[in-house]
Amino acid sequence: MLMTGGVTINRRSIGARYEETAAAYLESCGYDILARNYRNKYGELDIIAKKEELLVYAEVKYRSNTNCGDPLEAVDRRKQIQICKVAACHYATYAAKSYQPCRFDVIGVYHDETIRHIENAFEFYW
Repeated sequence: MLMTGGVTINRRSIGARYEETAAAYLESCGYDILARNYRNKYGELDIIAKKEELLVYAEVKYRSNTNCGDPLEAVDRRKQIQICKVAACHYATYAAKSYQPCRFDVIGVYHDETIRHIENAFEFYW
């Protein structure tokens, strides 16, 4: 919980709202949403989607303003490594037998609900 100006803000509910915006955007672009907020012992993936035979692990970032930088900048190397660990576990369990290609995307949602989708935003790290 975060207090600003006497108002309590629940960051999880804000995040869920913009993850929903990102999921709707992906669906409008022809992606099938397979999972949201997928968790395992390594952490969480915001969205797992599929477009044709491609499996997409998408991280969603929101910023209400640019004082703290662009939302896309928040997915630094440390975060990329964590996403890769979660994705590797998911992939080994659900997709490895089919040799399904995959990629890592980052979706930035801005205060005016503008969306920037970076496909293949980073390589696999372990």
